Amino acid sequence: MLRAYDDGPVVTAIALKTRITCMAHETEIKLRVADPKKLRARLKALGARTVGGGAGRVHESNVLYDTAEEDLRRRGQLLRIRTETRGSASSRRKNQRVLVTFKKPIEGDESWREEEGPQRRHKVREEIEAEVSDGAAQARIFEGLGMRGGFRYEKYRTTYQLPKWQRWANRLLIEMDETPIGVFVELEGPAKAIDRAAKLLGYEERDYIVANYHSLYLAECRRKGEKPGHMVFQPRK
Repeated sequence: MLRAYDDGPVVTAIALKTRITCMAHETEIKLRVADPKKLRARLKALGARTVGGGAGRVHESNVLYDTAEEDLRRRGQLLRIRTETRGSASSRRKNQRVLVTFKKPIEGDESWREEEGPQRRHKVREEIEAEVSDGAAQARIFEGLGMRGGFRYEKYRTTYQLPKWQRWANRLLIEMDETPIGVFVELEGPAKAIDRAAKLLGYEERDYIVANYHSLYLAECRRKGEKPGHMVFQPRK
């Protein structure tokens, strides 16, 4: 059984069993982390706790899908399959989940374009996310609809929340991402909470990053004079 979403010329189908986990506007920024140890100490001082139990560190493997003509990219849209893995390799299957995410600009908002429109201080997107039972089957469905897997990227994410008594931060997520191009912290939630948290962590508005990891990776390749590929960790020798 399939559930289909028709959004312009591209029809996306999601394989059941699914659970829609989010259909909302997503507001976020990224911040570059020069000293991860110092940031963790700051989070501890603020009373932040990891989400999800244990150390909260999750490996994420992401694949972006698009048509051969890159219809989604040209419209500022994103379609992704993400596989999250907690814990050790021995317990991989037990602690793994697969999420399908579709993001698009808010209607009438041209800030996602690099060359057009006023640039927002925060990145705002409409997001639909669903948990699926079989990532490989989902990938085959996308391919059967004329989509193809493109850019792949990995990261280790640790998610924090501030204490509940800090009510202004109740809908705020603080996500530390360890990536092959450096460490970033992503703040997601209400815009006012994002700004307040950024200041508490020692950042200013000029430090805000609204680019996605694909764009950041391409910029890093240009800086190093390297040919772009995928943003993945090198195998340990």
